[in-house]
Amino acid sequence: MTDKQRLYLFDTTLRDGQQTPGIDFSVEEKISIARMLDDFGFDYVEGGYPGANPTDTAFFSETRTRNASFVAFGMTKRAGVSASNDPGLAGLIQAAGDAVCLVAKSWDYHVRVALGCSNEENLESISESVRAVSDAGKEAMVDCEHFFDGYKANRDYAVACAKAAHEAGARWIVLCDTNGGTQPSEIGEIVSALIAAGIPGDRLGIHAHNDTGQAVANSLAAVEAGVRQIQGTLNGIGERCGNANLITLVATLALKPVFADRFETGIGREKLEGLTRLSHAFDELLNRSPAAQSPYVGAFSFATKAGIHASALLKDPQTYEHVPPESVGNFRKVMVSDQGGKSNFVNALRQRGIEVARNDPKLDRLIALVKEREATGYAYEGADASFELLALRTLGRVPDYFKVTSFRVMVERRFDAMGNLRTVSEAVVKLEVDGVEMMSVAEGHGPVNALDIALRKDLGVYQSEISDLELVDYKVRILNGGTEAVTRVLIESGDGTGARWWTVGVSDNIIDASFQALMDSITFKLMKNRELAGRVAAE
Repeated sequence: MTDKQRLYLFDTTLRDGQQTPGIDFSVEEKISIARMLDDFGFDYVEGGYPGANPTDTAFFSETRTRNASFVAFGMTKRAGVSASNDPGLAGLIQAAGDAVCLVAKSWDYHVRVALGCSNEENLESISESVRAVSDAGKEAMVDCEHFFDGYKANRDYAVACAKAAHEAGARWIVLCDTNGGTQPSEIGEIVSALIAAGIPGDRLGIHAHNDTGQAVANSLAAVEAGVRQIQGTLNGIGERCGNANLITLVATLALKPVFADRFETGIGREKLEGLTRLSHAFDELLNRSPAAQSPYVGAFSFATKAGIHASALLKDPQTYEHVPPESVGNFRKVMVSDQGGKSNFVNALRQRGIEVARNDPKLDRLIALVKEREATGYAYEGADASFELLALRTLGRVPDYFKVTSFRVMVERRFDAMGNLRTVSEAVVKLEVDGVEMMSVAEGHGPVNALDIALRKDLGVYQSEISDLELVDYKVRILNGGTEAVTRVLIESGDGTGARWWTVGVSDNIIDASFQALMDSITFKLMKNRELAGRVAAE
């Protein structure tokens, strides 16, 4: 038996998260995400607003979770219409699922301006809607929209809205910081006052927006004050600045003693070790690169490149790590740069499965080469795959899969047969593969794309091995001024295994810099296929 208090995690990625600009889930994507959330151990999965659009209506044609409560979201009944005669409320109750989350105005200003009804009519709508959901055998909860702003404007009415939901039998009364401007200290004070007014903390939830960058802090402040349900989204997506990031909250609640000693969630340590995978899988579904500096799960969350920090980290990881990286499925990363000493390099190589003695002259040559190259513009802390290839080449361990003898790129601006002005890029790449000379020609959307296509068009015996290789991201940095400026190109690549890696090229010619990074990417892929490339670079 445990004496810890239970916290309930409510995911609204599929509803509030879909308000993110540029994100519009299909039914198939919603099904996939709901499965991810359900398998991970969240208590509630809010699927959307059935009846509001064809996608959500189709999604709620059946229950999409096995363990989590499947939640429909929608408005309370309209003023002047009974609950039994309100088609919107009827649609919510009839939709597949276990629970209904009703959004209700709790700021009298919004009641007057947005709803156009009296304060008393709004309270009646809350009470009758909750009873209708409960009478249908479903769990009822109420999102008190703009609760904190409403409380500060008219304390008595905001409390009355929450009490109306509670007295009608709502399982959860969720306090929403809809505008995202409330401070953590205010959250704590207002939650404490509401509990003192008669609504138990184990019936209260928090829904925080991130407009001041404090959604996670506000959620934790609410927990400390007494709420026991936390709402948020995967990776903090949502309208404007986003919602409370459930990835960060899950890890903090489980790993920080101030919370872990008092509370428990439905996510155990084994599931917690899949947190990084969950976060990255969701970004992959959104077709975007994971944020490298995300708390707990980012590629740089447990990375250091400064020599003094790296040296201390090697002696005891706790010197610069607040939790063990493996506890959330991440890993320690000692990065190489011109700030790193010999210990830093030795450890960076060891992490990649490359053993080299401290007194090996090749190690000194590698350190000198990295520092020399970084002085000219290379940045290996952001291009692990290129660093690994540089190290292996210095140690004489990179096979000669292919050799590019020359390349040429032509850009032509001309009028087509219809009289439209077009810019056409064509690339020619000559290379040798196992002693066989080859030449590929390709057109592309710009010179870099044309080169990429031409280079990968025919690698002879290796062609089938790069069929799943794709260029995921392309970044250009001008390192000094003028048209003759030195350019650094970073390319992120990925393959069918889900692995991603970065390569770098530097030149006073942007095409040459891009080609360097492209060649490194292909070479790394071929080595990775043979398990010759390190784990760190490919994560």
